[in-house]
Amino acid sequence: MDMSLFFVAGAGIALLLFLVITLRVPAFLALLITSLLVGLGSGLEPEHVLNSIKNGMGGTLGFVAIVVGLGAILGQILESSGGIERIAGSLVRSFGPEKVQWSLGITGFIVAIPVFFDVAFIILAPLLYGLANRSGRSLLYYAIPLLAGLAITHSFIPPTPGPIAVAELINADLGWVILFGALTGIPAMIIAGPLFGKFIAKRIFIAVQDAHNTQDKPSDVSSPSFAWVASIILLPLLLIMLATTAPFVLPQDSHLLATLKFLGHPFVALTIATILAMLIAHTKCDLSRHSLLNIANKGLEPAGVVILITGAGGAFKQVLIDSGVGQMLASVFIEAQFSVLILGFLIAAITRIAQGSATVAMITGAGLIAPVLELQPLSAAMLGLLVIAISSGATILSHVNDSGFWLVSRYLGMSEKDTLKSWTVMTTLISLTGLASCLLISLFL
Repeated sequence: MDMSLFFVAGAGIALLLFLVITLRVPAFLALLITSLLVGLGSGLEPEHVLNSIKNGMGGTLGFVAIVVGLGAILGQILESSGGIERIAGSLVRSFGPEKVQWSLGITGFIVAIPVFFDVAFIILAPLLYGLANRSGRSLLYYAIPLLAGLAITHSFIPPTPGPIAVAELINADLGWVILFGALTGIPAMIIAGPLFGKFIAKRIFIAVQDAHNTQDKPSDVSSPSFAWVASIILLPLLLIMLATTAPFVLPQDSHLLATLKFLGHPFVALTIATILAMLIAHTKCDLSRHSLLNIANKGLEPAGVVILITGAGGAFKQVLIDSGVGQMLASVFIEAQFSVLILGFLIAAITRIAQGSATVAMITGAGLIAPVLELQPLSAAMLGLLVIAISSGATILSHVNDSGFWLVSRYLGMSEKDTLKSWTVMTTLISLTGLASCLLISLFL
């Protein structure tokens, strides 16, 4: 083993965490600085280091920027047209008061597919206040199932940015990611959502704050129907999954197969869904073309940060590969016969606990695991499962260094202690259930 490369690898990871945690350097800049220093420290020529960063960032953004951008516009249109409230209201009414926890879990699971976690929670928080006021129960009884659904989809199912970034960095097929995200996410949602929500609500009573004791807003009559909103959200997922499964049942030279692969490419599938959402918003919700343009531009604002961080993660990965540092780390893990699923989980989990951001943890985990896959290739299905294992690690133990912790604490009116007992435990249950499901599924692959 080249001990100098081993030192460079350790120093690079330590530097990245130091920049993000201690110096509070933005993750995008921290990843670029680390990439430069790791490349130079490994002995690469300066020009080669710069080319590695350029190629790694450009190659990653060629896919991620389009998918995340389209997903952000789609989510913003659904939010602005009232589609998110329509989904939540329809599901809560359909399930009835006895099964409202399950309706909230499913609501979170569906809504977070096109909409960022924090935005979706802020939109739906008034629904939680209204339910708690009417029933007299702890706010956690309703909030935990919704938060579990939101957090799981945010981490497990494309086109949310985290799994998109991981899939691109390790070259995983999104169809497999969606399939395994659903298979692992459903048991995680059940355990961390309705079951844990019922448990913790008996032990911690959280009342609705006076500031939120307002009357429920009347439903917007111009918002799109539940069927339209659900169709728009599920359409790209179904097209992508059809493109993944079609080669198993159709001849390779089939025109139908070629058509399904084209329609099921994430670029095309999300473009179709976004155009459909714009048409529905214009015709059913009376939103003008000018309003839709402003909505689309607004949706791209938060996406820009995620896109840049993901691109820097791609640069970091490429430097690790080109410098030989990644291959050295891969050799160590392979010789130790370490499960690649557990390895990806642990790298992401350690990064998440240390610096707080789930997205940064996913990108760091994927960047470090990518060189392992150069020496130990996995099947398409296993790569999809690896994305979920990394995402599970990046979900664990949300605490005071995570912005999500404070968002939940503020909107639910909880102390830090109660937030740790509820939200932090919930994210850990999601993480561990996700890993256990991945290991179980891997036995059949």
